[in-house]
Amino acid sequence: MQVLWRNPESLLLSRTVRSAVIVGRRIKQLPAEVAAYIAGLIDGEGTVTLTRLHANENRRIAVSIANTEIQLLKFVIDEVGAGKITRKRTSSDRHTPSFCYAITSRQALDLLRQLSPYLRSYKRKRAELAIQFYEQLTPRNGKYTQTLLADRRKFETNLLSLTSVS
Repeated sequence: MQVLWRNPESLLLSRTVRSAVIVGRRIKQLPAEVAAYIAGLIDGEGTVTLTRLHANENRRIAVSIANTEIQLLKFVIDEVGAGKITRKRTSSDRHTPSFCYAITSRQALDLLRQLSPYLRSYKRKRAELAIQFYEQLTPRNGKYTQTLLADRRKFETNLLSLTSVS
């Protein structure tokens, strides 16, 4: 496993987006207390959602944690063994610099399998729904039949409709 830090000393100072990425395909097996701690971070400061980078892409599962303490997110990336940390832009000098840990696709799904027993908010229902249906509704070659695409859209709607007020 290799850690790539881009401008680590400027990570705290620069206004531009900087990131740290861990290169590796599999996430680590987490001890129960670490899994519970990370689940608590996700319940409090994170999100379990479906996201896309471009308008014409299908959504992918994403788990993220936003925080102003980069050491906390470095702990998460070191324990999980995958994902990335990016600096969020601030709109004012008065705002505290903040960062975001994110992991997507099948790595995020593997992480959710370990964390879901410890999640306590609506994010647990989202995680369980993703674990149950994401892989079977996401062909690795990206080719969807009409039926599969319709089922995939229904899954996306169901997952995104699970919120703290639902």
